[in-house]
Amino acid sequence: MKIRSLVMLACTVFSVHVSLADDVTNRAEFQRPESIPTPSTNPLSVEKTTLGKTLFFDTRLSRDKGISCATCHSPAHRWSDGRKVPIGSENLEQPRRSPTVLNSAWLSALMWDGRANSLEAQAVLPITTPHEMNYSMQELVQRLAEIKGYQPLFKAAYGDTEITTERIAMALATFQRTLISNKSSFDRWVDGDEQAISPSAQRGFEIFNGKAQCAACHKSWRFTDDSFHDIGLDSPDLGRGKHVPAEVTIMQHAFKTPTLRDLPENGPFMHNGSMSNLEEVIKHYEDGGIKRASLSKEMKPFVLSEQQRANLIAFLKTLDGGPLAVKPPRLPKE
Repeated sequence: MKIRSLVMLACTVFSVHVSLADDVTNRAEFQRPESIPTPSTNPLSVEKTTLGKTLFFDTRLSRDKGISCATCHSPAHRWSDGRKVPIGSENLEQPRRSPTVLNSAWLSALMWDGRANSLEAQAVLPITTPHEMNYSMQELVQRLAEIKGYQPLFKAAYGDTEITTERIAMALATFQRTLISNKSSFDRWVDGDEQAISPSAQRGFEIFNGKAQCAACHKSWRFTDDSFHDIGLDSPDLGRGKHVPAEVTIMQHAFKTPTLRDLPENGPFMHNGSMSNLEEVIKHYEDGGIKRASLSKEMKPFVLSEQQRANLIAFLKTLDGGPLAVKPPRLPKE
């Protein structure tokens, strides 16, 4: 009897050690990086960041001088706009929700459909897209050249006052690379503070990595695999499918996996803003989405109890580091 008890105790201790080892491994996968990745062709500098910030908040980058980059990517709305779909130039509704630009320094494919391969390339797209800022870069360069207040900013950033499309894009990209999520309670827990998040959130972390299989796509410290998946939303939008051959079935209706950092408290969620709360999002994944040929193989139905769902939401809320302390700049005068 004693031997049996000792064996059972040893098995229990072994199980606990395995569980703890798995937990430590899982946490390590979400460790924050120590530095910002920057291309050698566009190194970070204070002066370029200052110029990029100014451009980001300046409505004169749009044809009608009515919207800026910050209109759709506002500090007050977690660097999105809080709308189901944004309103662009001439009050035209856009087809997709504005994604956050937080932590975009780590992105290798940008936009919901991945059509930009760098922040520099992405910076030009909203300016020149007709239903967004609806302006040509040639006209923008001319407009900025006529604003005297921009001359010292360009000179400080690049050594002379010349204004070019490339320099505008580089400055905007540089500023966006500095927009990094604040450290959250989850980060403190990953670093070893066992009291940083609640027992409910810790159980939610287990569900995230286990039964719900959220970590299959929401990987790394940014909680995204930077890939594209059809998650079975009822939407005619082909997403990535518009930019690859139709024969690439898996990319039809596929959209970039969004980060789970600093989620808006009341949504909207999904590429089309079709969901307004986290419980609705989780239930969509539980159901498995619309069945079609392009549906991601990761979309496998599962069932959570009400308490498990609450634990998962408690965990997701630990990824919120709070708003960044970024104030709009004083814009240059003409």
